[in-house]
Amino acid sequence: MRAGICDMVAVARIINATLVIPELDKRSLWQDSSNFSDVFDEDHFISSLENDVKVVKKLPKELASATKAFKHFRSWSGVDYYEEEIARLWDEYQIIRAAKSDSRLTNNNLPPDIQKLRCRACYQALRFAPKIEAMGKMLVDRMRSYGPYIALHLRFEKDMLAFSGCTHDLSPEEAEELKTIRENTTWWKVKEIDPVEQRTKGYCPLTPREVGVFLSALGFPSNTPIYIAAGEIYGGDSRMSDLLSRYPLLMNKEKLASVEELEPFINHSSQLAALDYIVSVESDIFIPSYSGNMARAVEGHRRFLGHRKTISPDRRTLVRIFDKIDQGRMKEGKNLSNRIIEIHRRRQGSPRKRKGPIAGTKGTDRFRSEEAFYVNPLPDCLCQKVS
Repeated sequence: MRAGICDMVAVARIINATLVIPELDKRSLWQDSSNFSDVFDEDHFISSLENDVKVVKKLPKELASATKAFKHFRSWSGVDYYEEEIARLWDEYQIIRAAKSDSRLTNNNLPPDIQKLRCRACYQALRFAPKIEAMGKMLVDRMRSYGPYIALHLRFEKDMLAFSGCTHDLSPEEAEELKTIRENTTWWKVKEIDPVEQRTKGYCPLTPREVGVFLSALGFPSNTPIYIAAGEIYGGDSRMSDLLSRYPLLMNKEKLASVEELEPFINHSSQLAALDYIVSVESDIFIPSYSGNMARAVEGHRRFLGHRKTISPDRRTLVRIFDKIDQGRMKEGKNLSNRIIEIHRRRQGSPRKRKGPIAGTKGTDRFRSEEAFYVNPLPDCLCQKVS
């Protein structure tokens, strides 16, 4: 959501358009009725961008009946595409409606002023609504009362497992339930998924039990406060029991705040996610169990704020280690700890340039293989010192 909005700000600048405050998707899996102003500070967004792009809250009345150009902007496009193909639509239309906003701009090789605008939009203009900011700050303060804390994005919810086909550590009944969900979801095209292959390639989230082994191996003591940034964990308390036995100070929104305090946000998934986002960005250490949209956005924001520590698990290597532990071929202890620490020595959010495309890839695959702009907005969004 954040990335799509910020890309549309940049596109509006490229084609010299006035941007109408974006509509949020109310038909997605989350089924959230929130409007832009429910999630973000609308007035701050408009005023922050006034020197870059004109932003209005609604389509002007005089244009209400004007013919619209409904357009699917091409994925990962550069300035030439928008200046030549999209801007030509102004010859016939006064309104261009973008059908989608995600990944509409290439990550690299854009003019520096456009890249900097994306950063201003994402990290300065796009502030959460005041009630979300206030609640998020309160949750952060309550976590800090326990001491320096880890924010753990534990991506182990039912929908995520169903659509990724990941069933490791689940019962046959649970695996069948997830398969049924996938088969009955019309818009999800991939029905048959090999769960073993998915996990072997590192495409599955770490299970709560595996996260416990990982944190212990990294040397975090049992009294480390951990904030669980996630929805409802599939399998509930029984699936969290191993992690909880290792780390009793497991917190989440529901434990830190009262029912009355959380009531305004209930049934609004995007607003609840925004609270997790704030607590994650402000954490002393952020650890995602899976590299999804939320994890990538938080990592990029933390890089922008000064390379705050983000430990990204090497899932492909870790699952081989966890399997050896399960088979009795390896034990937890100093040797395991040393190995996992060494594997993750360079996976902690230290400064580096954004990764380009994987060698040998072409076309769309080339763009897909690039590191996303909002995962690592550097060096474009970092002031350079003059030697």
